[in-house]
Amino acid sequence: MTIELKDVEHLAGLARIAVSDSEKEVLRHDLEEILDYVSQVTKVTADLVAPAVGELRNVMREDGEPHEAGLYTEEILKQAPMRDENRIFVKKIM
Repeated sequence: MTIELKDVEHLAGLARIAVSDSEKEVLRHDLEEILDYVSQVTKVTADLVAPAVGELRNVMREDGEPHEAGLYTEEILKQAPMRDENRIFVKKIM
């Protein structure tokens, strides 16, 4: 699929980003590759991707009775390096 520069400009406008002329060409190429890949994925037949309707089953455990609220709160808070009542303090990242 061919993407034109006006399409890239339109997408940049929708995303509200400024794109230089050199970036437009790179984005045009990248978008073409993405669309080519997506077109390959859509060619895969559904029977290769998902089992027949009768074969669907839940592989997760059944939900049982949940534990009572707050049952593990104190145990979890004890593991925090620093805390103030029910607040956990963590190292500043930025």
